[in-house]
Amino acid sequence: MKKSTAYLLLGSAVTCLVPFSAAALLQDHLLYYPRRAKLMEMLSDGLQAWPSPEEFRGLVAEPSGPALGTAVIFHGTVGHAGQRGLYAAQLTRLGFRVILAEYPGYGPRRGVLGEKSLVSDAAETIALVREHYGAPLLVVGESLGAAVAAAAGARQQDKVSGLALITPWDRLENVASLHYTWLPVKWLLRDPYDSAAHLASFTGPVLVAVAERDSIVPARFGRALYESLTAPKCLVEIPGAEHTDWHDHLDENWCRQALTFLLGDSGWREDGLVAGDHLPAAAP
Repeated sequence: MKKSTAYLLLGSAVTCLVPFSAAALLQDHLLYYPRRAKLMEMLSDGLQAWPSPEEFRGLVAEPSGPALGTAVIFHGTVGHAGQRGLYAAQLTRLGFRVILAEYPGYGPRRGVLGEKSLVSDAAETIALVREHYGAPLLVVGESLGAAVAAAAGARQQDKVSGLALITPWDRLENVASLHYTWLPVKWLLRDPYDSAAHLASFTGPVLVAVAERDSIVPARFGRALYESLTAPKCLVEIPGAEHTDWHDHLDENWCRQALTFLLGDSGWREDGLVAGDHLPAAAP
């Protein structure tokens, strides 16, 4: 082979590898969109620092009466926990204490972005919440938070009464391949967030809610996760919903029925609902 040809092939290889290497290095910026905020900016609408301002892990909202249970919420990739007040407003009305968990590197928290960091921290938060408040304990995750909740909930499944996963995926690789068709995602992805694998041995009830018109995490990936589960499970399709507006398509009655499915064995009942009732738009 002529030296000039060898240099040409080497140059072509380097040219091909550069964007792939850059994509690998930029994964944090492609997957995580944290918003930094001071703690005082996040304390509104009855939200307080939890477990304390000094050891901040999230925000807590208490119901007006005795708490029937506790729900820990892991939010999506954009923003910070203080922007998820809709969970607190809805669930405290139903008698639940709500912890809006914050990730390392988000809001006022320091820390490293990445699956190892977020999942380990989330597992610690779940254990701490259970230690503070006891059962029943619900773990709820949305989008990226669903992957975090699946992995951390599986680690702490003896402490978790039920999992609610909203607009989830089965494996991040499948979603990333959809949006970055020109990249060999399987070989570049550093944070696999394989929820199907994490929940393979999970035994508690799992509710999977997918948005019918989701263009970011298409509903088929949530359905694939549902199909992989061996635990008691319920699949709900939210008609007409996109990835970011699913909550506008649900009402309080839907939330009551979701809680009944997840916590029925823990004795939670309201308005005559019993475990096993079908949720609106539930898939068979």
